[in-house]
Amino acid sequence: MRLLKNVVVVFVVMIIALIIIPLPPFFLDFMFIMSISISLMILLMTMFIKGPLEFSIFPSLLLITTLMRLALNISSTRLILSNGGEAGQVIATFGSFVLGGNAIVGFIVFIIIVVVQFIVITKGAERIAEVSARFTLDAMPGKQMAIDADLSSGLIDEAEAKERRKNIQREAEFFGAMDGATKLVKGDAIASIIIAFVNLIAGTIIGMIQGGMTFSQVLTVYSIATVGDGLVSQLPALMISTATGMIVTRAASEGNLNEDVKNQFLSQPKVLVISGMVILLMCLIPGSPKPQIATLALILIFLGISLIRSSSVQQQKDELSELQEFIGDETNEASYYRNIDNVYNLLGVEPIEMEFGYSLLPLVDEASGGSFIDRIVIFRKQFALEMGVVVPTVRLRDNGLINPNQYLIKIKGEEVARGEVLVDYYLALDPGNSTGPIEGIDTIEPAYEIPGKWITESEREMAEVYGYTVIDALSVIVTHMSEVVKRHIHELVSRQDINILLQNVSKANQAIVDDVIPNVISVSDLQKILMNLLKEGVPIRDMESILETVGDQGIAIKDTDMLTEYVRQKLKRTITRKYTDGSSIKVISLDQGIENTILSSAKKSEHGTYLAIEPQTVQKIVEGVSEQIDKVKELIHQPIILTSPIVRIYFKRLIDQFLPNLTVLSFNEIDTNIQIQAIGVIQLRD
Repeated sequence: MRLLKNVVVVFVVMIIALIIIPLPPFFLDFMFIMSISISLMILLMTMFIKGPLEFSIFPSLLLITTLMRLALNISSTRLILSNGGEAGQVIATFGSFVLGGNAIVGFIVFIIIVVVQFIVITKGAERIAEVSARFTLDAMPGKQMAIDADLSSGLIDEAEAKERRKNIQREAEFFGAMDGATKLVKGDAIASIIIAFVNLIAGTIIGMIQGGMTFSQVLTVYSIATVGDGLVSQLPALMISTATGMIVTRAASEGNLNEDVKNQFLSQPKVLVISGMVILLMCLIPGSPKPQIATLALILIFLGISLIRSSSVQQQKDELSELQEFIGDETNEASYYRNIDNVYNLLGVEPIEMEFGYSLLPLVDEASGGSFIDRIVIFRKQFALEMGVVVPTVRLRDNGLINPNQYLIKIKGEEVARGEVLVDYYLALDPGNSTGPIEGIDTIEPAYEIPGKWITESEREMAEVYGYTVIDALSVIVTHMSEVVKRHIHELVSRQDINILLQNVSKANQAIVDDVIPNVISVSDLQKILMNLLKEGVPIRDMESILETVGDQGIAIKDTDMLTEYVRQKLKRTITRKYTDGSSIKVISLDQGIENTILSSAKKSEHGTYLAIEPQTVQKIVEGVSEQIDKVKELIHQPIILTSPIVRIYFKRLIDQFLPNLTVLSFNEIDTNIQIQAIGVIQLRD
């Protein structure tokens, strides 16, 4: 049993021993037959596998079989030169069969066989392996990105992604090994040619000088031995070279070679009929072998007509099956939904969905060259680094009910935005300093609602010269999607996401998690705090600081809105970096009278704090805010309202009903080294 476990090791050691130890003719015959058998098995194996990785040991077998043939060549040469041309029955049989009684003609045939083996088969297999290795290595990054895209879009799970990455790595290693292993086949062919000439020339010299044979006798004896020895080594080499070429060309196949040839040749029966008719016309050539031509032509025509008829019958069966399936849809659907569990499967909603009109599908479909999924992957990474939260999977669907150029964005099953783009066009936006007009189709950029024009490729260069910002259609969709996700990310943070964030924090600081959760605050209340932060665009990457603040203040304060304010003050460096240029910040301040009015109107209840302000007062505050924003919109791109810490949360709630995207900060949320420039004051007008 132990010997069987190490049979390959014993076999390789025995092959190396054959180079040194002289072999009797009987044992040499056995080894030649074994070499031919192993090569035939390898050739057949490459025909029946579906992919190269199913026969991943092939490069190692290539080395072992090449070493075996060289060892047998050396042993046979030793017998030929030392035993008067006698080297066993296998060599004598092969030599006599090819020579056919004529040494010169037989040797020429042998030379042709060797040349074909070396120049055509071996050289071709070597080139295929080299090109396959290079293209496989070049394609690795793209395949890895495709796997990441499928994983992020939910098409595959983590286990399947890991298996596909492993297969890509194995495939690259396989073709890299094959690129080097084919050099062994080439070297083996060259060595066989040299050994054949050595056997013939050295055998002739030895036979005439030491054996006292005539030239014709020497030529007959040693030509048989040379040709026989060359054939028994070249025949396995030819099969191995053919197997090498086959295994490196199996990448585009879905079945074994037998199935592929049968399916692909027989899939076009008209080709067989036309080929049969053309071959039949060759009977008109004077002196042509008409019986052979007619037989082959009729076989092809008969086979083609039979396949056409069978495909027609199969098509009718398929149409009948589709009709029956259509008729039985209602019944099948009713029986399927009798199981109440199948009805529950309909109730789930996706966090983020995008639906596309049919004209936009080439931008999304990877098979058509679309890179939308890759752009989502890049956005998810950037958003995680910026905001500290991972964007959920985006489900992509086609929708034949909307405009072909439109797309919809849904959050938890409900439409929140839609847009329209023109494929093969570019969106030109005027940043305000363009130097000339351009022709195009007027439109509104969907993400920021900026006026723009759709222009063609030929007008793109001129638009850029005039100073327009030119964006391709796919970038317009991605930008719109990213802005929608940013506005609604607080709705997409689930309890599961919170638990994952806590697990990540516990890897570096287990103590803070154990101290705060659930002793000070529950996961649900922490989720509310994080949602409040994300709703106003505050990153939550610094989870340790958030948990420390909650741990310090959460013992005395249970209101999640107030805890959010303390967390915002703790994250003032993050907020300062987000809204300042590094040295100063331009703001609109809130009049003291408005702050006093808001504070005096704050009422507490069992469900939290609310404002009890008269509608007329609210209207005046909103008018004052709008007036100041209109005044400073030329000075600052993003207006910021600055309030006292205790008023910020109440003012934000109030103004959100009318200006939901307005930024409201407190003095405690701005770093002390930042210069505050008040460029406006919001006041109540009588």
